[in-house]
Amino acid sequence: MNNLLDRFLRYVSLDTQSKSHVRQVPSTEGQWRLARELQQELHTLGLSDITLSDHAIVMATLPSNVDWPVPTIGFISHMDTSPDFTAKNVNPQIVENYRGGDIALGAGEESLSPVMFPVLHTLTGHTLITTDGKTLLGADDKAGIAEIMTAVAQLKADNTPHGDIRIAFTPDEEIGKGTSCFDVAAFGAEWAYTVDGGGMGEFEYENFNAASATVKITGNNVHPGTAKGVMVNALDLAVRFHAAMPENEVPEKTEGYEGFYHLHNIKGSVDKAELHYIIRDFDFASFTDRKRRLEALAAAHSEGLQPGCAIEVQIEESYLNMREKVEAQPHIVELALQAMRECDIEPEVKPIRGGTDGAALSYMGLPCPNLFTGGYNYHGKHEFASLNNMEKAVMVIKRIATLTAEKARR
Repeated sequence: MNNLLDRFLRYVSLDTQSKSHVRQVPSTEGQWRLARELQQELHTLGLSDITLSDHAIVMATLPSNVDWPVPTIGFISHMDTSPDFTAKNVNPQIVENYRGGDIALGAGEESLSPVMFPVLHTLTGHTLITTDGKTLLGADDKAGIAEIMTAVAQLKADNTPHGDIRIAFTPDEEIGKGTSCFDVAAFGAEWAYTVDGGGMGEFEYENFNAASATVKITGNNVHPGTAKGVMVNALDLAVRFHAAMPENEVPEKTEGYEGFYHLHNIKGSVDKAELHYIIRDFDFASFTDRKRRLEALAAAHSEGLQPGCAIEVQIEESYLNMREKVEAQPHIVELALQAMRECDIEPEVKPIRGGTDGAALSYMGLPCPNLFTGGYNYHGKHEFASLNNMEKAVMVIKRIATLTAEKARR
């Protein structure tokens, strides 16, 4: 699978970091560059129905090579990398036959340590691809792109029996816009899989219900020397508002199916202040209660304020839990789990403590659970990938394709 590593290194060399608060899709020019390169590579591979949309969504078909009807399935990955950490001048390191212990990242003091990241203990003997400690790597989700491209290239070269395979590469997934311009009808698959997970064997078909909330506080600023009974300090109100939030329902104190509030930005002055939260919960009723709790807090802290002063909450829905859409077609899950086991991988079914394009696509009529990529520690300088596990992901993609054809023939 030499092409897998070559592809991955080529893709991560391009800066495709998405940018929040940009109206157009894609949000950055670098994503256009990768989209065009993928379009050309698909032509070189000899795929058909290759399209590049006005919003840099790449689609293509690996045509069926069997004479019986097979459901059209899809595989999808995103081209952008997270805005959370720089993706400029990514300089990957390749560690062959990892023997354990710390891995120095570049020439600085940064390292990848099994003390901080115990998963490294399970990866001895693997070929690891790391950062140089100055950027993220981009395995999220260029590992997925490389795996899909390698899988379809091998399926075509081997002439292994399969039905129509649709593939798509999307922009701006990291800022929640990856599917805003996705044409499900044009994609034409009965179901699909995003290849956007983490460690080997991970399989996910449920994710957070998600919303963002902006708490806007209007105060009253006067000279502090004559402020008694007149000044309303918006910053003080902001501090008190956040102090009233449940202190244990935050990302750093929750796991598994536990939801949270996450204050990720605060700004302001005496006159005006804003707090920006994200709200996450797997259970829809609890998710609804969380939103109501914010609104109730705002109402309580607004009582008795001077005229013109207020605390307002604006909530914007982001995505919903895909579970009910995927569970309605259990064969989609069973197929993927069987494919993993036949590739000697024990599936690890777990909830996504986040979201993927698959969540929105599932509600757009394309059930779309999530497969692992072999990447770890996304969105930061400690991100890395196991080439061995990336190769396993290629095997699973291929086996899902062939298993779909085999089951359709029975």
